[in-house]
Amino acid sequence: MEEPRRVLKHGRFGLQCALILLGSLAADAQSRKEQAAAGYDRAARATVLHPANVYVAADAGAQRISLVTPGHEVVVVERNGEWVRVFANTDTKEQTEDKPDFVDEEAAQPASGWIRNKGIVGPTTPTGDAILYGTAASLEDEATRPNAPKDAAEEAHLLYRRIPDYFPDSPLAAEAAWRSADIRWQLDRRDASTLPSAKEQEAYLRPAIYDGEMKQVIKRYPGTRFAAMAAYDLLDNKLCGDWQGLPKCPEMEAGLYEKYAREFPDGPKTAEALYNATYREGVLVTMYTVDENRKRAEQAAGKTADLAAEMRAKFPQSDFSARATSLAFRVQQGIPVYGSDRD
Repeated sequence: MEEPRRVLKHGRFGLQCALILLGSLAADAQSRKEQAAAGYDRAARATVLHPANVYVAADAGAQRISLVTPGHEVVVVERNGEWVRVFANTDTKEQTEDKPDFVDEEAAQPASGWIRNKGIVGPTTPTGDAILYGTAASLEDEATRPNAPKDAAEEAHLLYRRIPDYFPDSPLAAEAAWRSADIRWQLDRRDASTLPSAKEQEAYLRPAIYDGEMKQVIKRYPGTRFAAMAAYDLLDNKLCGDWQGLPKCPEMEAGLYEKYAREFPDGPKTAEALYNATYREGVLVTMYTVDENRKRAEQAAGKTADLAAEMRAKFPQSDFSARATSLAFRVQQGIPVYGSDRD
């Protein structure tokens, strides 16, 4: 993942929990009360900050029936001193519906039981948004380090995700939603890059990266820097896998990046988008020159110079502007941008 870069649909949550309750507590005299708490009381929902064993009874010596990992949801049914009775991993089915291979279902099955009353954060936890954000940020940082814990990135993704869900009015909500979506995007993009189809020229010939969470960020936080960054990531699904030395792909991609820059003129990714457009125009100069298409080579060279000048004017302090200026100079000097530049 870069830098450490930084939507589950809960509409069916009440029905899902109600079904779990009806199946698990049919013989329990408290089932009606518990069903209401688990299925419809938002305050009963929570997550954990550390791996929590689920036991059949409020006793560490009892049989362990499941494990709740950071970010997965529980529904709190009852509290008893150091113990809390929960329905654990109630979100597993919803997560696996929008991308079946993202969550290990066998490692996180819905279960009813008892967990230790510690490290549990829900909508009523004081400063719960900051607690979740801080834990997620730490896990995200760990995920970028050598020998990172196996599930650090996935756990950060889920913990960030809980913030806009539990604390929609939090000043951290928009960025948390973006970070959650971006972690998943980077993981899915990395996985897609290992497939043979990643080298296909046409984007439709390879599996698309799941875009549901990115689109939710744009929908929920329009006009924000996070919506602009989400829109930038979404471009990945439209890019070619391998240009194969043909101008078709850089032509199309230069247009995509320039269009993005016009739609988000002040976004945090605008300078990068303009540089990517500039680079592709420079590549086209080389490709058209090889094809002996002088007219189009001259047009691409002019476009390269124009974009570089625009970047210097709009983003004078950006590294991307300096890089674009260097690239435009190479084009003006007749130095190939694509392929070998040896004379």
